Amino acid sequence: MDTDLFEPDHEAYRETARSFVHREVVPNMQRWDEERCVDRDTWKKAGRAGLVGLSVPERFGGAGEPDFRYRVVLCEEIARVGASSLQSSFSTNDDIVLGYLLNLATEEQQERWLPGFVTGETVGAIAMSEPAAGSDLRGITTTAVRDGDHWVLNGSKTFITNGILADLIVLVARTDPDAGSKGYSLFVVERDTPGFTRGRKLDKVGLQAQDTAELFFEDARVPAANLLGPVGSGLASLMQNLPRERLGIAVAAQSSAEAAFRWTLDYVRERQAFGKAIAEFQSVGFTLAELRTSIEVSRAYLDRCVRAVNAGTLSAVDAAKAKWWATDMQWKVIDAGVQLHGGYGYMKEYPIAQAFMDARIQRIYGGTNEIMKEIISRDLVRNS
Repeated sequence: MDTDLFEPDHEAYRETARSFVHREVVPNMQRWDEERCVDRDTWKKAGRAGLVGLSVPERFGGAGEPDFRYRVVLCEEIARVGASSLQSSFSTNDDIVLGYLLNLATEEQQERWLPGFVTGETVGAIAMSEPAAGSDLRGITTTAVRDGDHWVLNGSKTFITNGILADLIVLVARTDPDAGSKGYSLFVVERDTPGFTRGRKLDKVGLQAQDTAELFFEDARVPAANLLGPVGSGLASLMQNLPRERLGIAVAAQSSAEAAFRWTLDYVRERQAFGKAIAEFQSVGFTLAELRTSIEVSRAYLDRCVRAVNAGTLSAVDAAKAKWWATDMQWKVIDAGVQLHGGYGYMKEYPIAQAFMDARIQRIYGGTNEIMKEIISRDLVRNS
């Protein structure tokens, strides 16, 4: 059963995305892994191709196209070649950072920051996680204290995607320790902010080309004009934007699973054992049947979620369902793919092996899958 999500305009966009991927991504993937970073020139080329910042309003140079289906198309085309690091970096920019700026920034702030998202000249990051605070955002200890026309930030962040390249960072900090959930605010920290430094580029199990960093703030002075949204609205704003972020992770997982299944199916059809293709063995055939069914059932739910996010009706609970289900399914498909590739599945030159390393983080970031289940179960109890 094929998806019915897309219309002719999306398929035309797919041709642009596919051309870009084969021209600019495939030849550079090994170099990016070695350098542990996607170079800035690729971001700018993506901007020229119209593949980033699509939802930026026309008055700031964008297409003003909020349809999330275009993001799904690009994700699918990147997944086809196994460029998970690029997918994660682009998703952080367009599905997360850009969402905050579109929803919360003032006209003056948008005029300053949004044009670079269209050209690919501005790389964004979101700084929530800290050494002692991951899924529990109320554990954040980074502070922001008002001092005249500035806010003074102190603290550190870790596991920050695009942390090395980022030109601007949406950061959450505690502004009032006695105000409970209303004691947190969002700030935009720009590249050359005094007191802001970047730590080491973190060495990860997978996603080698996705630059991930530690960030440090020691009396970092951020202009008061860089406050994003009202003081004290930080946690509420994070909660409002998390559904789109988690849907982005779910779509990446779905696209990755579909690609991994295609690689595996092609392999078992060609690989011979005992005089016949291994796909013809019943145990292999049953595994393929189970995987394909899981992929199609998952896709049906995600298609509904994409339509819901376009309509502005995707709930945090439904996004949590999508995130944990799709990433769990992705892992099962890729793990089975490694097994069906046999020894070759453990060789890094095969895309299934790279996918195996890249996919492990999917069940952790954006809120662990255990937290997703907690969100779902609390909603069930509260509404029972």
